[in-house]
Amino acid sequence: MAREPLLYSADRDEVLSGEATDIYFKRTTEILKSYGYDKVLIRMEVHLYSDPPYEDGWAVFAGLEEALAILKGKPFTVYSVPEGTLFGKKTPLMLIEGPYAEFAPLEAPILGVLRFESSIATKAARIRIAAGDKLFLFFGLRALHPAVFPAADRAAYIGGADAVSGVLSEKYLGLKPQGTMPHALIITIGDQRKAWRLFAEKYGGEVNVVALADTFDDERNEALMAAEELKDKLWGVRLDTPSSRRGNMRDIVEEVKWTLRLHGYDNVKVIVSGGLDEKEVAELRDVADGFGVGTSVAMPRSIDLSMDIVEVNRGDGWVPITKRGKLPGAKMVYTCGPLKHIVVPWGSPEPTCPSGEKAQPLLVKYLDNGKLVRELPDVSEIRGYVLSQLKQLGLLK
Repeated sequence: MAREPLLYSADRDEVLSGEATDIYFKRTTEILKSYGYDKVLIRMEVHLYSDPPYEDGWAVFAGLEEALAILKGKPFTVYSVPEGTLFGKKTPLMLIEGPYAEFAPLEAPILGVLRFESSIATKAARIRIAAGDKLFLFFGLRALHPAVFPAADRAAYIGGADAVSGVLSEKYLGLKPQGTMPHALIITIGDQRKAWRLFAEKYGGEVNVVALADTFDDERNEALMAAEELKDKLWGVRLDTPSSRRGNMRDIVEEVKWTLRLHGYDNVKVIVSGGLDEKEVAELRDVADGFGVGTSVAMPRSIDLSMDIVEVNRGDGWVPITKRGKLPGAKMVYTCGPLKHIVVPWGSPEPTCPSGEKAQPLLVKYLDNGKLVRELPDVSEIRGYVLSQLKQLGLLK
């Protein structure tokens, strides 16, 4: 009999149990337990030692909640900077204390969660800056494995997207998904006017009606057709013209807006999507009303976070130690404002900011021997924290 097809996704139990890991972590655990090293305690630091992938050198820390979900109920005490914190090279982001024999199989999934969400959140923040006050929708799920759809939506929203498109975002994040319509709907129905009308009839009372206006005809012609067909039911049009047929997108947007204005449809918004990155968004910000951004956020440059043991306790107290190229010893992080961080050895006196004010502790306790001791913010609060930092840095108005 032919083999049945499978979905190759680790399930929740495989992640939480440490079964979803690298083989060398599994073998490490077996060696430590077999030869009496299972009680050795470590302090593990999460940080970024490589240069951030963007010239201005900052990133957004995301994925903390999922990391805590993996560690909760296990013998670990966890300190972390708040999720959504902007950070740079060598800033300690988390300190995890506990027996390494128990932690080893969890290292890969925790680091994977943090890298994945931090990379997406960082790119989303950069798109947010490029878009300014214009609408920014995340449409990137089709670039990813479906197992991570909710996590990707979460990270993009944390980074500054105004809305996400995943249906599961309502279940997991409490966010109502937003989207327009695909070319496939129009092609399947066979008539763009009818497709727009049916969409408005079905969903006009629930969502802003945005007509996709580039399936069969010139963009300005279809935009005007949609406006004439739907009248005041139409909120906007979306231009998703492929780059192979696009020409100058700015010219196309200006033509569409001019045509709509000429016929009295000044209120109709123009949303641009399709292969957009920071550069294109920034260049179109003054003419477009919003952007649907997908692959560049869903598959961004990696924020290469790493984990390293910085202290070991073999029963006679904590000893600073680490591999070559890293700074040994547990560290405390204080802040004097966004990206103004002071790192000192653990237990050092509280530092003072250059302004003379007392620096505020940024690394705070979240788990105490596996028990959650700090209330977690919801996704909108984390997003607000990110945006407030960008504003304080002058990157957003």
